[in-house]
Formats: sequence, C-alpha cells, structure tokens
Amino acid sequence: MTTPSVREAARSPGWLPPFSVLDLSPILEGGNASAALRNTLDLAQHAERWGYRRFWLAEHHNMPGIASAATAVVIGHVAGGTSTIRVGAGGIMLPNHAPLVVAEQFGTLEALYPRRIDLGLGRAPGTDRVTMHALRRDLASHPDSFPDDVVELLSYFREAAAGQRVRAVPGAGLEVPVWILGSSLFGASLAAALGLPYAFASHFAPDHLDEALQTYRQTFRPSALRKEPYVMLGVNVIAASSDREGERLVTSLEQAFVALRRGAPIPLPPPVASMEGLWTDTERAQLEHALACSVVGSPETVRRGLEAFVARTQPDELMVTAQIFDHAARLRSFEIVAELASLTT
Repeated sequence: MTTPSVREAARSPGWLPPFSVLDLSPILEGGNASAALRNTLDLAQHAERWGYRRFWLAEHHNMPGIASAATAVVIGHVAGGTSTIRVGAGGIMLPNHAPLVVAEQFGTLEALYPRRIDLGLGRAPGTDRVTMHALRRDLASHPDSFPDDVVELLSYFREAAAGQRVRAVPGAGLEVPVWILGSSLFGASLAAALGLPYAFASHFAPDHLDEALQTYRQTFRPSALRKEPYVMLGVNVIAASSDREGERLVTSLEQAFVALRRGAPIPLPPPVASMEGLWTDTERAQLEHALACSVVGSPETVRRGLEAFVARTQPDELMVTAQIFDHAARLRSFEIVAELASLTT
C-alpha cells in the first residue's frame, strides 16, 4: 500500500498538517531579556512534549520587545534544554552576516545537537536602516546579492574538496537543512530554483501568499537536497477558553504592532479590554490586513479557522506563532493547538 502525499491528504476535509512553533522570545512590559529567554525555553520544552515538529527563533535587532537578536546563541540555549524537537532559525537575515560565519555557527550547532538543527535564511535586515549601518558598518552587502550568498553558504556544508582553501569547521559535510524564507515571489522563485524548502511569512505579510505558493510549486526544480516542493506557512494563533478571551489576549499583539508601524517599537504590553482610542481607523485597517492570516478565539473557532486556511493553501506544515503577554496563557494557546492537531490524526 502506498502512502498518500501530503497534498493528497490535504484534500480530506478537516485534515491538518504537522505543526511547528515560531517564538519571538517576547520581552514583556516590566520584564527583561532574562525572563523572556527562560520563557522561551519553557515553551520549547512544552512544545516538545506536545508533539510539535520544530521550534524556530527569529533574528531581529534594536527591538525592545524581542530577545532573540543573537539567534544562533538562543538556538543553542533551546537545543541544550530539549532532546528531540528540531530547533532552528526562522530566520537568519543573511545580508547581515558573512556566509562562512553562518555556516560555522550552524555547523557548530549541528555538531552539538546532531539531526536537530534547521537554518532558515531571509534577505531582509530584521531592523531599521540606522541599525543596519551598525550591524554591517557599511551597506556593501546588498539584498540583491542574497542568491549568491545562499549558494556560497550551501557550498560550505558540502564535503570539502581537495585543495579547497576556505572551509567551514565545523560545517563541511554536515547535514543542516537550509530553508528559504520570504513574503514575496523573489523568495519563492529562489527556493524553487535551488530545490529548497520554502517558508512564507504569511503571519505578518500575506499579500503575495497565493502567488508565491503557485510560483514555488510550479517552478520547483528537484535537487540533491529535496526531490519535491515543501511549504511551511506562518499563522498567528491566539487560542483561549472563549472567543472573548482570545480577542482580549490578541490586543497585546495589536498594541505592539501599532507601535512598530509608528516607528517606536515597545516591549509586549499587557492586554486591554478594548483597542478603542489606541489606534486610528487607518491603523486598524492596516493591522487587520497585515494579520489576515490569524485565528483567534475558542478551540472550536480556532479549529474552523485552521481548517479553512489549510484547505485553501494546502501547506505541508504550519508554523504557529503567538504573542501573548501572560506566559501561562501563551502555553495554553499552544496546548490547544496541539490538542486540535492530535484530534485530526
């Protein structure tokens, strides 16, 4: 008997794919990075027990509400505190780094935690323009060089050839799965051309989702790394005991998002009873558009929302993120998602 492909199975009503976690290691209002990183590890340990496939962290800089700027370091912290879940970057912003340095960092992580490390690569800076200068000193590294940098990075993970003068040690000969991250057709085309898995940032940039999926799937070229296309989609999920409680919890994300759009990012604030007076009509419309790939509410509301999203997009995997102020409520949200997924297997 042959096993149906993921996309064949996805045609079955109610089917849900494997779930993973994207954690921004939120620094809370009144809190600090130490507490944020402790909570990150605690969430990863719970996610491992609940059966999530992977746990990714993201590179952001000069953000008072995000503690994962030194992403490779935090990945080591999480991998060292867990035992089976895959841990990785969603992602490393490659224009900020020399490809060799990234290969060495993730080669080291793979050497420490074999067959558990993922490397997602993005071409955005993950910060503002002033901080870009602080990171790079100059802007000679340009996003347009991203494809060449990815190819160079991939070369460092291959077995070193005789006479090769520059090697990644550790790194050469190690199997570190590399993903292309994106929110446009550029990333989709690049992932397809290189035969790499693709992760789309639909949780905050959904505009080109359908076009990107079509481009990636139709133009994918099999490679030594992947024989078939593989898509993971980001989705915000705020699950709670009731729709009303979910709508209250999501106001933390809404407040933080408005502050970011105003150019004044803040630590993750506590939820409020209403966003009335905290945003303009334009900001509300912008936020609702940017966060269109979000599911908020009771377990039943979340189940219906996830099933509808999966039926439309047919991803191979979903990466769930949840910016929730109260850590216990954040754990419960991810637990609800895990329970929903287990009910459909």
